[in-house]
Amino acid sequence: MGTLKLYIKNMVCDRCNRVVAEELAALGYQVVQVSLGEAEISKADNAFDLDKIRETLIANGFELLDDRKTQLIEQVKVAIIELVHRQGEADLHINTSDYLSEKLHLEYSYISSLFSAHEGITIEKYLILQRVERVKELLVYNELSLKEIAYQLGYSSVAHLSNQFKKVTGLTPSYFKEVKDNKRKTIDQVQNQ
Repeated sequence: MGTLKLYIKNMVCDRCNRVVAEELAALGYQVVQVSLGEAEISKADNAFDLDKIRETLIANGFELLDDRKTQLIEQVKVAIIELVHRQGEADLHINTSDYLSEKLHLEYSYISSLFSAHEGITIEKYLILQRVERVKELLVYNELSLKEIAYQLGYSSVAHLSNQFKKVTGLTPSYFKEVKDNKRKTIDQVQNQ
């Protein structure tokens, strides 16, 4: 029985994991594991139809990544999304460069230059955009104060959060909370603004 590891773009939530697992199973593969950005499948006869897999993934809003550098870029994005969206963990003020280096087992300078060249945006800017989208989400839920949101997302102060939020959206968090016209984006749609 052969196994194949797939790297998949646009997998950003648990629902994505479920959809990919279901679609791969429907194609007749045994799903060994599925996690954000990755899936491992097996088949007794080693007959992996990558064209059919690619077609099925595209039909569901995903993309099969073949190139190693593209796979690494997607792993960086997934790692940043996990960092921004994890809650209730002790170390919320983690150093991003150390986190990415440890998670991907590569030097941060390589990761950073590859990401910037490929995406046209720095890792830091991408992280800021993800954090701002998370702030929008938490503001819409209206369950936490701005101070609690700032702490949860690792901002040094409410003022720092507010300044960054306004720089990205053009609105203060308070005004955004009032009007909620600036619709949130899905995680995978966050791009250079």
